[in-house]
Amino acid sequence: QFNRPGHDIVDHYTYAFMGDGCMMEGISHEVCSLAGTLKLGKLIAFYDDNGISIDGHVEGWFTDDTAMRFEAYGWHVIRDIDGHDAASIKRAVEEARAVTDKPSLLMCKTIIGFGSPNKAGTHDSHGAPLGDAEIALTREQLGWKYAPFEIPSEIYAQWDAKEAGQAKESAWNVKFAAYAKAYPQEAAEFTRRMKGEMPSDFDAKAKEFIAKLQAN
Repeated sequence: QFNRPGHDIVDHYTYAFMGDGCMMEGISHEVCSLAGTLKLGKLIAFYDDNGISIDGHVEGWFTDDTAMRFEAYGWHVIRDIDGHDAASIKRAVEEARAVTDKPSLLMCKTIIGFGSPNKAGTHDSHGAPLGDAEIALTREQLGWKYAPFEIPSEIYAQWDAKEAGQAKESAWNVKFAAYAKAYPQEAAEFTRRMKGEMPSDFDAKAKEFIAKLQAN
């Protein structure tokens, strides 16, 4: 809606994370159907497919064929991704980004409570603390040698995106300034929406609409 020749100011991907509970709720049907209809090719959703909800294994109350359901919505579906393997996830994301006319669902097979010897794969690790003893066992099984809340420097460096993010934001601000100069009305409308502000004539138009309904 806002992009113009030589001015691609909206060019990002949107990523969403969904679990079994999300898939069961009615609103997921509505919004995912709409996303397929609108062909939102830059929407990529990760489905944490672990078969567990807070009440236990989901087979007793959730038996949908999720892949076929989303294909029926018009989504691109990638099945059976190893959700514990970064390389597999990266390949799936690259495949999804290559599909430009459909939103993509990445079905990641995972084990809830991964690494916990006694609670992995059970609802006991769903929103509940493992406890000191189980944490110690989990650390041992995963070979995690660091103290609580200590982040290894090499991991921190990989996740620290401040400088890269600041550079991208600065570059975008330059692009938007050029866009605003060329298309001031569109830029003003974009800014209003990003701020979450209502249109200046909203109250007047709303009253006019209500009066028309009351008259009929």
